[in-house]
Amino acid sequence: MTRLTHVHSPAGVAPGTGYSHVVWGTGRFVAVSGQCAFDSDGQVVGEGDAGAQARQVFENLRRCLAEAGATFDDVVKLTYFVTDVAHLPAVRVARDEVIDTARPPASSAVQVAALFRPELLVEIEAFAILAEDA
Repeated sequence: MTRLTHVHSPAGVAPGTGYSHVVWGTGRFVAVSGQCAFDSDGQVVGEGDAGAQARQVFENLRRCLAEAGATFDDVVKLTYFVTDVAHLPAVRVARDEVIDTARPPASSAVQVAALFRPELLVEIEAFAILAEDA
């Protein structure tokens, strides 16, 4: 497992809720492109349901990370793009099913006017660091 350092509240910065302000480690850097709620056949999963879409997105992220030999334990940063910030609680529930909530990655959430298809509600990208010997 990657040795990562998570800092929830650096000196002079208010603590984050459900994320770390800073995460660092050494090793091989992995960037996973923004994933949307597509199944393996390219069909949208959970049209109109942010929770179902988020679960599919995290499954797609898991598969992409695995391709690089990584897991969610190696993730240092997640960036969420949502069409409505009201979707964030459902996204957090799905996220909490796959990450160590005691050591959450750094995160950013951005509300966007739209994603590249109108039925998509959530897109998430991930950055990970794998241990030097991975």
